[in-house]
Amino acid sequence: MAWRRPRFLLWTAAAVVALGFLVALEIAARHYGLPGPVTTQVREVIFPPKSGFLLYASMALMMVVLTWRQRMVALGTAIGIDLVILLARWILDIKVTEGHPFGNGALLVMLGCAVVAVTRRTGRERTLLLKGVGLGLLLVAGRKTGDTWLLITSKTRPAVLDQYLAVADHALGNPSWLVGRIVRATAPVGPHVLDFVYVQLAVAAVVIALYQLRHVAAERRFPAHHLVRTFLVIGLLGPAIYMIFPVVGPVFAYGTGAFGTGGEHWAVANLWPETAPPLTAPHPMTFDEITPRNCMPSLHTAWAVTIFVHSRKGPGLLRFAGTFWLVATLGATLGFGYHYGVDLVAGVVFALTIEAALRSQARGWDRSGVQLVAHGSTVFVTLLVSYRYLPLEMAERPWLFGPLLILAMVSVILGFVRTVRLWDPKTALAPRPEPQPELV
Repeated sequence: MAWRRPRFLLWTAAAVVALGFLVALEIAARHYGLPGPVTTQVREVIFPPKSGFLLYASMALMMVVLTWRQRMVALGTAIGIDLVILLARWILDIKVTEGHPFGNGALLVMLGCAVVAVTRRTGRERTLLLKGVGLGLLLVAGRKTGDTWLLITSKTRPAVLDQYLAVADHALGNPSWLVGRIVRATAPVGPHVLDFVYVQLAVAAVVIALYQLRHVAAERRFPAHHLVRTFLVIGLLGPAIYMIFPVVGPVFAYGTGAFGTGGEHWAVANLWPETAPPLTAPHPMTFDEITPRNCMPSLHTAWAVTIFVHSRKGPGLLRFAGTFWLVATLGATLGFGYHYGVDLVAGVVFALTIEAALRSQARGWDRSGVQLVAHGSTVFVTLLVSYRYLPLEMAERPWLFGPLLILAMVSVILGFVRTVRLWDPKTALAPRPEPQPELV
């Protein structure tokens, strides 16, 4: 029977764990008097969603399992629903003061496809459509889950470790301070471009994923590994590190807060980005209960690295987009003062380690995969321990620890590249046949 199959049991167990996790986050958020991921998602069925672009991008992921005719019907239905909701708000004089004026239609279409899968599809067709709907809804749920995680970090971690990272960052030359001054010098064009790239990172990931999943409708199955898997796992595991190493970022700990408003009375001093922080013994510092502790590691860096890696097998335009998004994301994370340089180093190692683990899981674990994941995990843990317990030593010897940090990151990069090439060797050209002597 189907329910006894190992794959079915595995998916059922994963669904139960995911549902339990969402319920736990909902309860935790309610404990602090705020709605959790389940409540906020249900509200977006009617109320203005937080990100309309993300909902349409999620619907695009879901549509990879549909035929072109079905895609046009789904897209037209979503747009039509949004137009009706816009018209109703205009007639009732309801102004959208928070969230996007569109996106409800995309969410309703995804939910409608789930109903169709259960009531009108059978067998393999039902499974494929449910997987498509689940993929789209997972991206949305990941966003809501991340928002709740950030709330929990700000409420449960009153003390932050920014001073440790600011001191350790001396080993890299305080790149956030340097890039922050460069970004300010390019205003208003530079900040606007970087802000768009930073905010729409998930949409860029969907573009790459759509290319990877373009044959799903024809082949009637998903590939063993694709970008969305890594994207979601990074978003799930990253906030757990936030709880261990809570950090708010230089613009908050050493500046006036994001957009130049608020947070200055919690900061050590108003130093970012003009003056590098002093080289003194660090200690934990109390911060507000609003700002997320979401710096270590830099998940935006991790996601941008993943986009870059998965864009390598695409056409030239897609490879260029992946490179641009990576470079611009690194510039934004540092230039806006959201991260320290050491956050980015940890983010690169974090992303490649997770990517290696998921690729190994998809193709079957072997010695090379185990070694790569073990090496990446060791380097990542070593970085965290060094930032916490050796920051002053790192800052006093930048000529030693600066190159060591870069070499540690490069070792993981080279190990990843070498192992992936071993897993996916390029097709060798067939040898040219030797000329045969003519028979007389």
